[in-house]
Amino acid sequence: MTNTVNVSPAQAQQDVPAWGAVIAMTLGVFGLVSAEFLPASLLTPMASDLSITEGMAGQAVSATALLAVVASLLTATVTRGIDRRHVLLGFSVLLIVSNILVAFAPNFVLLLAGRVLLGIALGGFWTMAAATVIRLVPESSVPRALAIMFSGVSAAAIFAAPLGSYLGGIIGWRHVFLVASLLGVLTLVVQFFTLPSIPPRGRATLGTLIAVMNRPRMKFGLFVLVLIFTGHFALFTYIRPFLENVTGVATAGISGILLGFGVANFIGTHIAGTLIGRSLRLTLALMPLIMGLAGLGMVSFQGIAPTAILVAIWGMAFGGVPVAWSTWITRSVPDEAESGGGLMVATIQVAIALGAAAGGLVFDISGALGVFSIAAMILLAAAIAVAIGLRTGPAK
Repeated sequence: MTNTVNVSPAQAQQDVPAWGAVIAMTLGVFGLVSAEFLPASLLTPMASDLSITEGMAGQAVSATALLAVVASLLTATVTRGIDRRHVLLGFSVLLIVSNILVAFAPNFVLLLAGRVLLGIALGGFWTMAAATVIRLVPESSVPRALAIMFSGVSAAAIFAAPLGSYLGGIIGWRHVFLVASLLGVLTLVVQFFTLPSIPPRGRATLGTLIAVMNRPRMKFGLFVLVLIFTGHFALFTYIRPFLENVTGVATAGISGILLGFGVANFIGTHIAGTLIGRSLRLTLALMPLIMGLAGLGMVSFQGIAPTAILVAIWGMAFGGVPVAWSTWITRSVPDEAESGGGLMVATIQVAIALGAAAGGLVFDISGALGVFSIAAMILLAAAIAVAIGLRTGPAK
């Protein structure tokens, strides 16, 4: 097979950063994550309108996550011979179709079908996201470009749930998903005019995926990533009962604190880009350290004001996690960045499920205080593991 790495037009263009294409990738992130978050604020009217239980409606959310895991592992292999520009445009089309299907779904089956399509687009896009961005800008601009792209996640966290809830009460949940489909159309148009041709790289087979996972540093890095996301989502899943039952925050106050988390997360994403430019390893260790200390602080200082400040600090620190770990993936396996990205996405999805499930078991035994205490210790353990054992060079 001919090796195209040294002659790829996409590689040659790195000398001139394609910031328009980076913005297009950011819009893709925002559109996909917004669609993923929307059911959280619209679940009750969706269930009522479709004459199903909220539990059944929640399974549509689970289906998205399940298909995202599958897509993250298979995308690089299935699309290994296709220009990355065309694949990314295809995921934007899936985003549009998914939202339209959900908006017009007359029953649970079509609702589920729409969310399955979203899961495919979500997992596939994240698999290729970091690998694409590093080919759009010079190496020195990669941390900044990744920070810009991941700001789409923070923006979705700030706007999707609260705005979806607000608009749902005015125009109805179906029209909210139609608005989300229009966002997908905007994304598709911007990507069409800004994304250059990006020929595929690497071997991208299932065997390659396993070989990449078996590289010694990858195993350790993915293990630490599981710790970080398990700890974070144990905290995040049970933040509302903690605020209500431990801190005594009213419903309006919870919305304000969570908005503060989202804004701080957005800021942290951009701070991380600067920190990574100075020291990737320090950034990787600092993020879970701050998150863990914030979690212990919330357990120790249970007043409303200290909790609000600590939640914001936690949100700011977490904003740097996806940026830093995507950078680590691209530096550890630069020859197979898409396969590495797929493994990262699958690992995160598994950790999300593990954090929520394990947190639920602990919550039933010792309440929100127990969840926050254990989650904080997991995050501190992750910080120590990074400081002691994680390397940031290519994994051979």
